[in-house]
Amino acid sequence: MDQSLRPSLERLRAAGELRTVTRAVDLRHELASVMQVLRGGPGLVFERIVGHTVPVVGNLFNSRRKLALCLGVEKERLQRHCIDAIDRGIAPEVVSEGPVQEVLVTGDPEIAKVLPVPHWFEKERGPYITAGVIIARDPETGKRNVSIARLRLEGGNSLLAGISPSHHLSRLMEKATARGENLPIAVAIGNHPALLLASQMYVALGHDEMEIAGALLGEPLRLLPCRTIPLEAPAEAEFIVEGELSPSLEKDEGPVSEFHGFYEEYGPGQKIAVKAITGRRDALYQAILPGFAPEHLLLGGEAIGATTCRALLPVIPSVRSVLVTEGGMGRLHAVITLERPRPGEAKRALLLAMGHTNLLKRAIAVDSDVDAEDPIQVEWALASRMKGDRDIFILPGLRCDRCDPLEERGLITKVAVDATAKSGDGGRVDPFLRALPPRAILERVAREIDDY
Repeated sequence: MDQSLRPSLERLRAAGELRTVTRAVDLRHELASVMQVLRGGPGLVFERIVGHTVPVVGNLFNSRRKLALCLGVEKERLQRHCIDAIDRGIAPEVVSEGPVQEVLVTGDPEIAKVLPVPHWFEKERGPYITAGVIIARDPETGKRNVSIARLRLEGGNSLLAGISPSHHLSRLMEKATARGENLPIAVAIGNHPALLLASQMYVALGHDEMEIAGALLGEPLRLLPCRTIPLEAPAEAEFIVEGELSPSLEKDEGPVSEFHGFYEEYGPGQKIAVKAITGRRDALYQAILPGFAPEHLLLGGEAIGATTCRALLPVIPSVRSVLVTEGGMGRLHAVITLERPRPGEAKRALLLAMGHTNLLKRAIAVDSDVDAEDPIQVEWALASRMKGDRDIFILPGLRCDRCDPLEERGLITKVAVDATAKSGDGGRVDPFLRALPPRAILERVAREIDDY
């Protein structure tokens, strides 16, 4: 199968979910503004970029429906598809050639001349690569790691990387530094959504995310040896940036956008010296609108939901899914769906989820007759099945991530809400009995609604 980004563009176009921008667009804030205004709308192809011949694509995977479409699965099976991919990975295969090496630029390449990288937000100090999948190897074990981090153009062949100290890539860099070495990395830009999603999975260090991508694809991901560093990268990506990561720069990164929509200041970044850039002759540049934007939130949120659900299932089999919500910034709020849980199971699922996933700070448990993606139905469950004095649990002083907008000294208060049905509430023996027409007739009418 074609393992590139391009089949996704074809599927989106066939579904009426892709638009071409024919007007010339400037990379400095104008492209970001178009993507911001249309952030929940169709995927975009920017044909004419001021100062560049390479088109830019973005807003491609900004809904679960579109992500499932491009992965070739039903939306309702998307989370189970991710969990199965984690558990039944397919090892990648190394090939001898691929379209991503049709063009080779070496000799300390001028990154800004090769790649049309947008300058996103007003206070940020430069353009950021936002859809670059970073491939590295553990200097001690040789095991592969795949992730995404902020990469800012610094001029010439230099990038500044914004890597959280808790991320696996930071640990690999520390191992390389302890050995007196830099860490070789490859940055793949323009990827199949299977690789983008796999790169966000919260799995143990040493669990090869390329195997997860292969399982999402249903076949081994094809990798091609890089030209200047001892790594392999996706053979059918649009671009590969080859370089070496070293610990720090003297200057701070300055204000940088985060998933919650505010700026953060994290201090010094890490330095990447780029040695080569390879790409297709007719390459496309993929960009993900950062900050509080649907595509950015969804890719992370879908991965967090899948890995959290996977952790809960062996302990609480009544768990059906974990939805990390867009309003909760794709990181901080979750709705956990259970199938007729036994007394106390919903509360246990809530506490286990927030203990397992550091970022989660509010979780709501609902029954399977509630559509977790519909905020009106979730609010209905809160109104009809939750008693404040019985079903709300406040957990102060728990550890959280540095990027939480309300953290204080690394701590946050977490809140769990059990909005599942309990027998006897309101005098109802069967709290699941809803006032509806007969199910068979209702389902038939739903199937044939166009005829009405």
